[in-house]
Amino acid sequence: MDPTKTLRIFRFLDDLDAFVVTEEYRELADYLHLTEWTPVVWIGRLFRMDNDVGEHWFDNWDLREERAAKANAAGIHEEELLIIDPDRFQDGRDGPCHDALQRKRFWTDVLQSLELSYETLFDEARKANARNKEYVPEEYLPDLEDRIERICSGRFP
Repeated sequence: MDPTKTLRIFRFLDDLDAFVVTEEYRELADYLHLTEWTPVVWIGRLFRMDNDVGEHWFDNWDLREERAAKANAAGIHEEELLIIDPDRFQDGRDGPCHDALQRKRFWTDVLQSLELSYETLFDEARKANARNKEYVPEEYLPDLEDRIERICSGRFP
């Protein structure tokens, strides 16, 4: 497998106006230990100026609760819903430069089209694994390179 091959991260659910993580990405993120409380925490940090505040980019439980019944009827647990709250994508320091509707449309478009290369995912897994070795040894994967090789050779999942 070509490490420059890309993987779609999100699937948009029109009827819920929300995203969920694709099954393919979730399985890979879990396998490579990229998952914290969600598999997209690390991506949020990059989107939010590479800052820990980014890990909270989908902390909008009130919006999830509003959609819970409809999500459950569709067989989706509400905690899986990732909903864009346009106010979380502006900080008021020198703006906002766009209204909430435009920010929501923009970020919906961005996330609908977001694909990351396996190379990017592998690099992030290596960095996370090095941090885990030092700070969370029980999460360290001594076989990470073997796992990456299994993915590259088409033996995963």
